[in-house]
Amino acid sequence: MATHTTRMLIIGSGPAGLSAAIYGARAGMEPIVVQGLQPGGQLTITTDVENYPGFREVIQGPWLMQEMQAQAEHVGTRMMWDTIVDIDISGGSPFKAIGDSGDEYVGDVLVIATGAQAKWLGVEGEHALSGKGVSACATCDGFFYRGKKVAVIGGGNTAVEEALYLTNHSDDVTLIHRRDELRSEKILQDRLFANSKISTLWNKAVTRFVAGENGTLHHLELTDTVTGETSTLEVDGAFVAIGHAPATELFKGKLPMDESGYLLVEPGTPKTSVPGVFACGDVMDHTYRQAITAAGTGCMAALDAERFLAHRDFEKAKTRA
Repeated sequence: MATHTTRMLIIGSGPAGLSAAIYGARAGMEPIVVQGLQPGGQLTITTDVENYPGFREVIQGPWLMQEMQAQAEHVGTRMMWDTIVDIDISGGSPFKAIGDSGDEYVGDVLVIATGAQAKWLGVEGEHALSGKGVSACATCDGFFYRGKKVAVIGGGNTAVEEALYLTNHSDDVTLIHRRDELRSEKILQDRLFANSKISTLWNKAVTRFVAGENGTLHHLELTDTVTGETSTLEVDGAFVAIGHAPATELFKGKLPMDESGYLLVEPGTPKTSVPGVFACGDVMDHTYRQAITAAGTGCMAALDAERFLAHRDFEKAKTRA
């Protein structure tokens, strides 16, 4: 067992964590990034990325994350292959975290970038056709379905927002909901029902995603939740929009969260309620959930962390004097 100390400890290695590491390293904080169960975050399971600034051609998600990690290491970040299983922030800075390996990580500031995972239906064909017609992010992938027939599965704000967004690309959008009324805000429902490009299938559950001869999504198998009758719906793309689950189990009872489990931060900043602890990326953002916004909040976390340490060091110097 070993103890690793740093000015900046970062948990999570997606766009938010690695951006924080790049800025933190350039500020001389010699960050440690503990990579977690999914090094590189959700982009490592994303194929085509067409909306990240700076790349004219389509790039691959895993490649983008490899480049971010290489950049972070190049400017002085230490990458640790470990998963944090316990954390102690009760006594203030420095903060301590314990890895699955048994190693201890100690940081003067803590940046939480553990991300969030889309919730899935867990039905046949869903995993196999992910990236081949099945997606959990219309903002990310809707562009690939220009002029095609698409479906959105869900009944909350996320589902309605995804359906409305997809009308920018498709004239044939079907919202599929397992109940007979939506759970979304009324203003969103009003916009949905007023949009002639969107039709709604009530009391229908998707029970299977089926591929065509070309290996991409061809149709959905549906079951009526009232009668039990089965049917099919041919679509080119299907977007599962039943919410996201932020990776915040580690911080329950230690940091304030909203009703969905997202970490609460001071509005417009990555600052949590504990001075010196910052949250960035999808772990605190249930609205945008994009690689570029995650990277932006990672930058903010590093800049605020550097200011926190500069102020703390100045106050310590005054005390000694």
